Amino acid sequence: MEASKQHPNMVQSPPMLFTRKKWTKFDRNVASYFLLLHLLCILAPFYFTWTSFFLTIILANLTGMAISVSYHRNLAHRAFKLPKWLEYSLAYCAAHAIQGDPIDWVSTHRCHHRYVDTERDPHSPIYGFWFSQMTWFFDSYNLTRKVCPNYFKNFEKVERNMFMFFMKHGYPDNVRDLEKQWFYRFMRKTYWLHPLALAGLLYAVGGVPYVIWGMCVRFVLSLHITSMVNSVCHIWGTQPWNTGDLSRNNWMVALITFGEGWHNNHHAFEYSARHGHEWWEIDYGWYVIKFLQVIGLATCVKLPSQTQKLAALNKSKPHLT
Repeated sequence: MEASKQHPNMVQSPPMLFTRKKWTKFDRNVASYFLLLHLLCILAPFYFTWTSFFLTIILANLTGMAISVSYHRNLAHRAFKLPKWLEYSLAYCAAHAIQGDPIDWVSTHRCHHRYVDTERDPHSPIYGFWFSQMTWFFDSYNLTRKVCPNYFKNFEKVERNMFMFFMKHGYPDNVRDLEKQWFYRFMRKTYWLHPLALAGLLYAVGGVPYVIWGMCVRFVLSLHITSMVNSVCHIWGTQPWNTGDLSRNNWMVALITFGEGWHNNHHAFEYSARHGHEWWEIDYGWYVIKFLQVIGLATCVKLPSQTQKLAALNKSKPHLT
Protein backbone atom coordinates (compact mmCIF):
# COMPACT_ATOMS: atom_id res chain seq x y z
CA MET A 1 0.00 0.00 0.00
CA GLU A 2 1.37 3.37 -0.98
CA ALA A 3 0.45 5.00 2.31
CA SER A 4 2.35 2.45 4.38
CA LYS A 5 5.66 3.68 2.97
CA GLN A 6 5.31 6.91 4.90
CA HIS A 7 5.57 7.39 8.65
CA PRO A 8 2.00 7.46 10.02
CA ASN A 9 2.55 10.28 12.51
CA MET A 10 4.53 12.61 10.28
CA VAL A 11 2.81 15.47 8.49
CA GLN A 12 4.88 16.35 5.47
CA SER A 13 5.26 19.67 3.75
CA PRO A 14 2.98 19.61 0.70
CA PRO A 15 4.98 19.08 -2.50
CA MET A 16 4.74 21.48 -5.40
CA LEU A 17 1.55 20.74 -7.28
CA PHE A 18 2.97 20.05 -10.74
CA THR A 19 6.30 18.55 -9.64
CA ARG A 20 4.81 15.81 -7.49
CA LYS A 21 6.14 12.40 -8.53
CA LYS A 22 2.83 10.62 -8.16
CA TRP A 23 -0.77 11.72 -7.78
CA THR A 24 -3.20 9.40 -6.01
CA LYS A 25 -6.42 8.34 -7.68
CA PHE A 26 -8.25 10.63 -5.26
CA ASP A 27 -6.13 13.60 -6.31
CA ARG A 28 -6.62 12.92 -10.02
CA ASN A 29 -10.38 12.54 -9.62
CA VAL A 30 -10.78 15.76 -7.63
CA ALA A 31 -8.48 17.70 -9.98
CA SER A 32 -10.34 16.40 -13.04
CA TYR A 33 -13.69 17.36 -11.55
CA PHE A 34 -12.46 20.86 -10.69
CA LEU A 35 -10.84 21.31 -14.09
CA LEU A 36 -13.97 20.18 -15.95
CA LEU A 37 -16.22 22.65 -14.15
CA HIS A 38 -13.74 25.48 -14.71
CA LEU A 39 -13.47 24.65 -18.42
CA LEU A 40 -17.23 24.52 -18.85
CA CYS A 41 -17.37 28.10 -17.61
CA ILE A 42 -15.69 29.09 -20.88
CA LEU A 43 -19.03 28.33 -22.53
CA ALA A 44 -20.91 30.72 -20.24
CA PRO A 45 -20.79 33.79 -22.55
CA PHE A 46 -22.23 31.70 -25.41
CA TYR A 47 -25.15 30.51 -23.28
CA PHE A 48 -25.86 33.76 -21.46
CA THR A 49 -29.47 34.67 -20.71
CA TRP A 50 -30.72 37.06 -18.08
CA THR A 51 -32.83 34.33 -16.47
CA SER A 52 -29.82 32.00 -16.14
CA PHE A 53 -27.75 34.89 -14.76
CA PHE A 54 -30.30 35.74 -12.06
CA LEU A 55 -30.77 32.04 -11.33
CA THR A 56 -27.04 31.81 -10.63
CA ILE A 57 -27.18 34.81 -8.28
CA ILE A 58 -30.12 33.33 -6.38
CA LEU A 59 -28.63 29.84 -6.05
CA ALA A 60 -25.17 31.20 -5.15
CA ASN A 61 -26.64 33.34 -2.38
CA LEU A 62 -28.87 30.57 -1.09
CA THR A 63 -26.13 27.94 -0.95
CA GLY A 64 -23.49 30.41 0.23
CA MET A 65 -25.71 31.56 3.07
CA ALA A 66 -26.32 27.93 4.00
CA ILE A 67 -22.58 27.19 4.10
CA SER A 68 -22.09 30.08 6.53
CA VAL A 69 -25.16 29.60 8.70
CA SER A 70 -25.51 25.80 8.57
CA TYR A 71 -22.20 24.06 7.89
CA HIS A 72 -20.05 26.62 9.68
CA ARG A 73 -21.89 28.28 12.55
CA ASN A 74 -24.54 25.66 13.32
CA LEU A 75 -22.82 22.33 12.65
CA ALA A 76 -19.09 23.01 13.02
CA HIS A 77 -19.30 25.32 16.06
CA ARG A 78 -22.76 24.62 17.51
CA ALA A 79 -23.26 28.38 17.94
CA PHE A 80 -27.05 27.94 18.10
CA LYS A 81 -29.73 25.29 17.92
CA LEU A 82 -32.47 24.75 15.35
CA PRO A 83 -35.41 22.37 15.07
CA LYS A 84 -34.17 19.26 13.29
CA TRP A 85 -36.35 19.86 10.23
CA LEU A 86 -34.78 23.29 9.74
CA GLU A 87 -31.26 22.16 10.62
CA TYR A 88 -31.46 19.40 8.01
CA SER A 89 -33.06 21.69 5.42
CA LEU A 90 -30.29 24.28 5.73
CA ALA A 91 -27.61 21.57 5.61
CA TYR A 92 -29.23 20.20 2.46
CA CYS A 93 -29.06 23.65 0.85
CA ALA A 94 -25.39 23.91 1.85
CA ALA A 95 -24.67 20.53 0.25
CA HIS A 96 -25.61 22.06 -3.12
CA ALA A 97 -22.65 24.45 -2.86
CA ILE A 98 -20.72 21.32 -3.91
CA GLN A 99 -18.10 21.75 -1.18
CA GLY A 100 -18.68 18.31 0.32
CA ASP A 101 -21.16 16.58 2.57
CA PRO A 102 -21.72 17.92 6.11
CA ILE A 103 -19.53 15.32 7.82
CA ASP A 104 -16.61 15.92 5.46
CA TRP A 105 -16.83 19.73 5.59
CA VAL A 106 -17.26 19.97 9.36
CA SER A 107 -14.44 17.52 10.11
CA THR A 108 -11.99 19.54 8.01
CA HIS A 109 -13.07 22.82 9.57
CA ARG A 110 -12.82 21.55 13.13
CA CYS A 111 -9.33 20.31 12.37
CA HIS A 112 -8.46 23.78 11.02
CA HIS A 113 -9.42 25.41 14.32
CA ARG A 114 -7.68 22.79 16.45
CA TYR A 115 -4.37 23.14 14.60
CA VAL A 116 -4.76 26.61 13.04
CA ASP A 117 -1.72 27.79 11.06
CA THR A 118 0.45 24.84 12.06
CA GLU A 119 1.54 21.85 9.99
CA ARG A 120 -1.66 20.03 10.99
CA ASP A 121 -3.89 22.80 9.61
CA PRO A 122 -5.56 21.42 6.43
CA HIS A 123 -5.37 24.71 4.50
CA SER A 124 -3.05 27.23 6.14
CA PRO A 125 -1.22 29.79 3.96
CA ILE A 126 2.03 28.91 5.76
CA TYR A 127 2.54 26.80 2.63
CA GLY A 128 1.66 29.70 0.34
CA PHE A 129 -1.39 31.56 -0.89
CA TRP A 130 -2.38 29.08 -3.60
CA PHE A 131 -2.14 26.12 -1.22
CA SER A 132 -4.72 27.68 1.11
CA GLN A 133 -6.83 28.92 -1.80
CA MET A 134 -7.05 25.72 -3.81
CA THR A 135 -4.22 23.18 -4.10
CA TRP A 136 -4.81 21.64 -0.66
CA PHE A 137 -7.79 19.92 -2.30
CA PHE A 138 -5.38 17.85 -4.40
CA ASP A 139 -3.12 16.44 -1.64
CA SER A 140 -5.15 13.56 -0.23
CA TYR A 141 -2.41 11.86 1.82
CA ASN A 142 -1.44 14.98 3.72
CA LEU A 143 -5.11 15.90 4.15
CA THR A 144 -5.79 12.41 5.54
CA ARG A 145 -2.88 12.70 7.97
CA LYS A 146 -4.19 15.99 9.27
CA VAL A 147 -7.89 15.14 9.56
CA CYS A 148 -7.99 11.31 9.76
CA PRO A 149 -4.66 10.30 11.36
CA ASN A 150 -6.08 7.02 12.72
CA TYR A 151 -6.17 5.68 9.15
CA PHE A 152 -2.39 5.48 9.11
CA LYS A 153 -2.33 3.57 12.39
CA ASN A 154 -4.55 0.67 11.41
CA PHE A 155 -5.39 1.16 7.70
CA GLU A 156 -9.03 0.39 8.39
CA LYS A 157 -11.24 -0.43 5.45
CA VAL A 158 -13.25 2.62 4.45
CA GLU A 159 -16.65 2.28 2.85
CA ARG A 160 -16.82 3.90 -0.58
CA ASN A 161 -19.34 4.12 -3.36
CA MET A 162 -19.62 6.11 -6.57
CA PHE A 163 -22.00 8.63 -5.01
CA MET A 164 -19.77 9.60 -2.08
CA PHE A 165 -17.67 12.77 -2.04
CA PHE A 166 -14.24 12.24 -0.55
CA MET A 167 -10.79 13.79 -0.60
CA LYS A 168 -9.42 11.73 2.30
CA HIS A 169 -8.46 8.06 2.66
CA GLY A 170 -9.93 7.55 6.12
CA TYR A 171 -12.71 8.52 8.48
CA PRO A 172 -12.40 11.60 10.71
CA ASP A 173 -12.70 11.20 14.48
CA ASN A 174 -13.98 14.68 15.36
CA VAL A 175 -17.57 14.53 14.06
CA ARG A 176 -19.19 11.87 16.24
CA ASP A 177 -22.12 14.19 16.87
CA LEU A 178 -22.97 14.24 13.15
CA GLU A 179 -22.19 10.58 12.50
CA LYS A 180 -24.80 9.58 15.06
CA GLN A 181 -27.55 11.19 13.00
CA TRP A 182 -29.12 9.25 10.13
CA PHE A 183 -29.51 12.30 7.90
CA TYR A 184 -25.81 13.14 7.82
CA ARG A 185 -24.85 9.49 7.26
CA PHE A 186 -27.36 9.42 4.40
CA MET A 187 -25.91 12.60 2.89
CA ARG A 188 -22.39 11.17 3.07
CA LYS A 189 -23.39 7.97 1.29
CA THR A 190 -25.51 9.63 -1.41
CA TYR A 191 -23.82 13.02 -1.76
CA TRP A 192 -23.35 13.21 -5.55
CA LEU A 193 -26.93 12.20 -6.25
CA HIS A 194 -28.17 15.56 -4.97
CA PRO A 195 -26.14 17.97 -7.16
CA LEU A 196 -26.80 15.63 -10.11
CA ALA A 197 -30.52 15.78 -9.39
CA LEU A 198 -30.34 19.57 -9.26
CA ALA A 199 -28.44 19.65 -12.56
CA GLY A 200 -31.10 17.43 -14.11
CA LEU A 201 -33.87 19.67 -12.82
CA LEU A 202 -32.16 22.80 -14.15
CA TYR A 203 -31.70 21.16 -17.55
CA ALA A 204 -35.36 20.15 -17.66
CA VAL A 205 -36.48 23.68 -16.83
CA GLY A 206 -33.99 25.83 -18.75
CA GLY A 207 -31.76 23.61 -20.85
CA VAL A 208 -27.99 23.99 -21.23
CA PRO A 209 -27.84 27.69 -20.14
CA TYR A 210 -29.29 26.81 -16.74
CA VAL A 211 -26.76 24.00 -16.27
CA ILE A 212 -23.74 26.05 -17.36
CA TRP A 213 -24.69 29.06 -15.24
CA GLY A 214 -26.65 27.47 -12.41
CA MET A 215 -24.12 24.68 -11.78
CA CYS A 216 -20.70 25.39 -13.31
CA VAL A 217 -20.41 29.17 -13.01
CA ARG A 218 -22.05 29.12 -9.60
CA PHE A 219 -19.70 26.42 -8.30
CA VAL A 220 -16.52 28.12 -9.53
CA LEU A 221 -17.50 31.52 -8.12
CA SER A 222 -18.65 30.07 -4.80
CA LEU A 223 -15.56 27.90 -4.44
CA HIS A 224 -13.07 30.70 -4.92
CA ILE A 225 -15.05 33.18 -2.82
CA THR A 226 -15.35 30.72 0.08
CA SER A 227 -11.67 29.79 -0.21
CA MET A 228 -10.71 33.43 0.25
CA VAL A 229 -11.56 32.97 3.93
CA ASN A 230 -8.80 30.34 4.11
CA SER A 231 -6.25 32.35 2.15
CA VAL A 232 -6.93 36.11 2.11
CA CYS A 233 -8.25 36.18 5.68
CA HIS A 234 -5.06 34.58 6.96
CA ILE A 235 -2.77 36.98 5.07
CA TRP A 236 -4.33 40.44 4.63
CA GLY A 237 -6.45 42.48 7.01
CA THR A 238 -6.61 43.70 10.58
CA GLN A 239 -6.03 41.72 13.76
CA PRO A 240 -7.85 43.38 16.68
CA TRP A 241 -7.60 40.22 18.78
CA ASN A 242 -4.43 38.38 19.75
CA THR A 243 -5.49 34.88 18.74
CA GLY A 244 -2.01 33.44 18.32
CA ASP A 245 -2.60 32.65 14.66
CA LEU A 246 -2.66 34.42 11.28
CA SER A 247 -6.41 35.12 11.14
CA ARG A 248 -7.41 38.59 9.90
CA ASN A 249 -10.55 40.66 9.56
CA ASN A 250 -11.06 41.58 5.92
CA TRP A 251 -14.12 43.70 5.16
CA MET A 252 -14.08 43.02 1.43
CA VAL A 253 -14.18 39.26 1.98
CA ALA A 254 -16.87 39.73 4.65
CA LEU A 255 -19.16 41.47 2.15
CA ILE A 256 -19.16 38.51 -0.23
CA THR A 257 -19.08 35.64 2.28
CA PHE A 258 -22.05 36.47 4.52
CA GLY A 259 -19.78 37.87 7.23
CA GLU A 260 -17.17 35.10 7.22
CA GLY A 261 -14.48 37.66 6.44
CA TRP A 262 -14.53 38.91 10.07
CA HIS A 263 -12.21 36.01 10.56
CA ASN A 264 -10.06 37.28 13.42
CA ASN A 265 -13.25 37.97 15.36
CA HIS A 266 -14.31 34.40 14.65
CA HIS A 267 -11.02 32.89 15.81
CA ALA A 268 -11.16 34.96 18.98
CA PHE A 269 -14.69 33.70 19.76
CA GLU A 270 -15.18 30.48 17.81
CA TYR A 271 -18.43 29.67 19.58
CA SER A 272 -20.10 32.96 18.62
CA ALA A 273 -23.01 32.97 16.19
CA ARG A 274 -22.11 36.57 15.33
CA HIS A 275 -18.85 37.32 13.50
CA GLY A 276 -19.29 41.04 12.90
CA HIS A 277 -19.14 42.48 16.42
CA GLU A 278 -19.50 46.17 15.56
CA TRP A 279 -22.58 47.71 13.96
CA TRP A 280 -20.57 48.57 10.86
CA GLU A 281 -19.17 45.03 10.50
CA ILE A 282 -21.72 43.70 8.02
CA ASP A 283 -22.57 40.08 8.80
CA TYR A 284 -25.43 38.72 6.70
CA GLY A 285 -25.09 35.28 8.27
CA TRP A 286 -25.77 36.78 11.68
CA TYR A 287 -28.77 38.69 10.36
CA VAL A 288 -30.30 35.39 9.22
CA ILE A 289 -29.62 33.77 12.60
CA LYS A 290 -31.03 36.78 14.45
CA PHE A 291 -34.19 36.64 12.34
CA LEU A 292 -34.58 32.95 13.15
CA GLN A 293 -34.08 33.77 16.82
CA VAL A 294 -36.72 36.53 16.76
CA ILE A 295 -39.35 34.20 15.27
CA GLY A 296 -38.47 31.50 17.79
CA LEU A 297 -36.65 29.00 15.55
CA ALA A 298 -33.05 29.62 16.62
CA THR A 299 -32.40 28.98 20.31
CA CYS A 300 -29.37 28.80 22.63
CA VAL A 301 -27.68 31.45 20.48
CA LYS A 302 -24.13 31.92 21.75
CA LEU A 303 -22.48 35.35 21.84
CA PRO A 304 -19.39 36.60 23.68
CA SER A 305 -20.22 38.60 26.79
CA GLN A 306 -18.79 42.06 27.36
CA THR A 307 -16.58 40.58 30.08
CA GLN A 308 -15.19 38.01 27.65
CA LYS A 309 -14.54 40.71 25.06
CA LEU A 310 -12.72 42.90 27.58
CA ALA A 311 -10.60 39.96 28.74
CA ALA A 312 -9.68 39.12 25.15
CA LEU A 313 -8.97 42.77 24.40
CA ASN A 314 -6.66 43.10 27.41
CA LYS A 315 -4.85 39.99 26.24
CA SER A 316 -4.36 41.64 22.84
CA LYS A 317 -2.80 44.81 24.26
CA PRO A 318 0.99 44.90 24.78
CA HIS A 319 1.96 45.16 28.45
CA LEU A 320 4.59 47.68 29.53
CA THR A 321 7.30 46.48 31.89
